Amino acid sequence: MRAKILALFMAGLLVVSCNSTKSTTNDLATVVPIESSINLTKVSNDKVPVTIDPGRFTQKTITFRLPKVVQGTYAISDFGKYIDDFKALDYSGKEMPFVHVDDNTWTISDAKNLDKITYWVNDTFDQEKTGGIGYDVPFSPSGTDIEPDEFVLNLHGFVGYFESLQNHQYKIEVTSPSDFKRVSALPESSEKTSEDGQTLTTTYLANRYFDVTDNPMMYGKQDVDAFNVGNIKIVLSVYSPSGKHTAASLKNTVYKMMQAQKAFLGDINSTPEYHIFLYLSEGTDGYAKGYGALEHHTSTVVVFPDAYSNEELGSGMIDVVSHEFFHIVTPLSVHSEDIQYFNYNNPTFSKHLWMYEGVTEYFANLFQVNQGLIDDSAFYKKLMDKINYSKQMDDAMSFTIMSENVLKAPYKDQYLNVYQKGALIGMCIDIMMRDESDGKRGILSLMKQLSEKYGKDKPFEDDALIDEIIAMTYPSLKPFFYDHVIGDIPIDYNQYLAKVGLKIGEGRVETGYIQNGSELILAGSGQTGQIFFTDAVSDNSFWHDAGAEPNDVIKSINGTQITLQNANEILNGVARWTPGQEVEVMLERDGEPVEIKTTVTKSYTQGTGIVDMDTVTPHQMEIREAWLKG
Repeated sequence: MRAKILALFMAGLLVVSCNSTKSTTNDLATVVPIESSINLTKVSNDKVPVTIDPGRFTQKTITFRLPKVVQGTYAISDFGKYIDDFKALDYSGKEMPFVHVDDNTWTISDAKNLDKITYWVNDTFDQEKTGGIGYDVPFSPSGTDIEPDEFVLNLHGFVGYFESLQNHQYKIEVTSPSDFKRVSALPESSEKTSEDGQTLTTTYLANRYFDVTDNPMMYGKQDVDAFNVGNIKIVLSVYSPSGKHTAASLKNTVYKMMQAQKAFLGDINSTPEYHIFLYLSEGTDGYAKGYGALEHHTSTVVVFPDAYSNEELGSGMIDVVSHEFFHIVTPLSVHSEDIQYFNYNNPTFSKHLWMYEGVTEYFANLFQVNQGLIDDSAFYKKLMDKINYSKQMDDAMSFTIMSENVLKAPYKDQYLNVYQKGALIGMCIDIMMRDESDGKRGILSLMKQLSEKYGKDKPFEDDALIDEIIAMTYPSLKPFFYDHVIGDIPIDYNQYLAKVGLKIGEGRVETGYIQNGSELILAGSGQTGQIFFTDAVSDNSFWHDAGAEPNDVIKSINGTQITLQNANEILNGVARWTPGQEVEVMLERDGEPVEIKTTVTKSYTQGTGIVDMDTVTPHQMEIREAWLKG
């Protein structure tokens, strides 16, 4: 999962049932699929009716659950909290007694007489007041949406499971208005139109409950386009309430990104089909506010603001969706037993978030410089941003201990560091391997080697992985892992950057459009309600070259008047400007209007960043080239 940290706060794991050793034939007299029906034409008070027909039980008592935790979120979601009017019905249609054990669990006695379970599902988007990971609602890309013209069907929010039958086949029927577009990463089995032509029932088959949770759907008025990138079919689904964003407007960005990712991965195995479900939110109550993405085996669900410009959305897609796609390497192909035998109600967690999320995030940045989507300086800025952000977290916390205890305090508050220090751990390993092999091996080749040894159906032993990596690579990696990943000693990044002729130091460094490094170049006045440039604007090359001066009041940006009330939203947009955009900014200087109409270029300032060492040897340059382009 990738949560954008602008305010965009996280990837999903390959899992199967922890009850994989149980025999379903002991629980059912006749082995038939568990039939699950979701009726989108019968919505009442923003709730959808669901029916679960498990077949006939032979045991006395059964337990039914909805997930407490879902793969890749590393947070408690409690999807059972969104269930209303739960009923257990016998074969004569009468209600049976049950015990509501906790938010997510129901037990039913006399299960031999149970015919079906029915309940109504509330959506989670309506419950979001603040949104995002760490709040009391599921992270938006793992959540559910029920609106007249759009449904986000993360099926773990609709379809529950019987505790002993997670490996049983599921038959899922979704009934919708016949004019709805429907997109799913789960293949359709059949479809049937009603006699009046108004509704359509589509049937899907899932081999086990993991396949239910691993295959999200979108139904409604979304825009859909499909295209090929090499031998991968990409299906892009876009829901934009304003209609300003379409699959066609994003197709070129996604195509170039996926093409570059495939080239970067080389012959590492990839999926033949990949779905991108993009939900663009108005950000008000009833709409998602937790921006980011959650990956699945062959798809990802992405939530971003609908207010983004095309350039902002394209940039966000490259950062976030590329991260999700790289999860096909880890944990989808390389993962531990905790993931292979995931327990949705009482999960245990692997020690290796540094790899699952950290290395994945590192790849999502490295491939951009490797494939020429960004230049070296932009890549160094991304790394420096991660160094700075990681220093705001607990830099003296064992990463393996944090990973194992990610749902508990104080570790859960450090989760975001998997995208910062976790990625930097990947960088250090990559540079060390390049240095030891004279540029021939790096962390990508290591992940390929692990993928070939394990793969999606064979987990590794959690406690043995680091020693196995050391044995696969070089003895010099042992102190790094034992000191900085297992141990709690902060990393001296200069020690590793020096191997490629770089250091953290003062120099001309790339910066943003609302700050120099971490220093904002804007301020606001509560008395006048105005936003204005500070003295620091003179040290920002873009604004200095464009003619902005200290104390200039910003009146409007690209035609939108700026106030204290909307400043955060507008300036977040400015922070995401990309070179090549045409922008128009109206200023006021000493009571007189000043217009800046220009094309965005990269901006630089004097500050602390990743810069060349005073003397760089040919060997260091050779290793740097292999690191960035190899």
